[in-house]
Amino acid sequence: MSSRVSALRKESPSGRSFGFDAPDRSSPDKEAPEPGAPGQWGKHDTPKSGELVIAGSGFFISPDGYAVTNSHVVEESDTVEIRTHDDKTYTAKVVGKDSLSDLALIKVDGNKEFSYVKLADQPPRIGDWVLTAGYPFGLGGTVTAGIVSAHERSIEATSSEDLIQIDAPINKGDSGGPSFDVSGDVIGVNSMIFSPSGGSVGVAFAVPADTVKTVIPQLRDKGSVTRGWMGVQVQSVTSELAEGLGLDKLRGAIVTDVQSDSPAAKAGLARGDVIVSIGGQPIKDAHNLTSKTRGTAPGSSIELGLMREGEQKSVNVTLGQLPKQAAAPADTRR
Repeated sequence: MSSRVSALRKESPSGRSFGFDAPDRSSPDKEAPEPGAPGQWGKHDTPKSGELVIAGSGFFISPDGYAVTNSHVVEESDTVEIRTHDDKTYTAKVVGKDSLSDLALIKVDGNKEFSYVKLADQPPRIGDWVLTAGYPFGLGGTVTAGIVSAHERSIEATSSEDLIQIDAPINKGDSGGPSFDVSGDVIGVNSMIFSPSGGSVGVAFAVPADTVKTVIPQLRDKGSVTRGWMGVQVQSVTSELAEGLGLDKLRGAIVTDVQSDSPAAKAGLARGDVIVSIGGQPIKDAHNLTSKTRGTAPGSSIELGLMREGEQKSVNVTLGQLPKQAAAPADTRR
């Protein structure tokens, strides 16, 4: 696919070299592979002494050289080197990155038009076939197949938002590559795997195209992403909790803590409040509330429907801006 790219990041002077992802934070004394070792650098990539090389994948989203990859692939870099399917190498500027969604936007100035892909207009259905493209183990362009296993996965070990779960094999070097539907549109960006062994076991996750459509324009315009924030800790109302409150059919998110001097505190929210709606729309659970809040622009006023001590109430909250999030642990990234 002519729209696919592979990305490399180099920095010094670490004195050691590691494979794809990021330095193995759990094994700081891990021995470096031999320069040019198969499956580490790709057939042409021999790192210089003292350089750290991180390889991943990406794809062009416009003919003028804008491309998408994962935030954890580019990390703190300002520039990356990419190689296209025709074995040409370019230097790309990192326009912006967002650790919460694990997305980054890079720009190549190649004085040419690049082939690019289209983001899907509709989310995939569970059971739909997907094709994933990437650069596993430095072998070169590779495509694997699978199905969509689930929607809206929230992985507690990471800071990523709603994810698409797929069973197509994803390996080291595939991060940032596209997952295609059978029409050739991108339904997600390969981001991470669950694995007890470090290799693919068919439980992979992709950032949905809808998230890409929300995040990338902000990265292009201002290099960062802003999200709404209330300043509360919440947990989902389970059937057991609802029964304990004497409201069997109650659904929503119960407030367990309110941060001092936060928008929620200023609006009068308190521990024990059950948020059942936002802007008149029902809240299914805590994750649903968090997603809707983050998807609303800072400074916006939102109306929350509450249950407080058995009585229905309405509270208006003027959202603040979500503080910057730390990146997710490296060992789940691919």
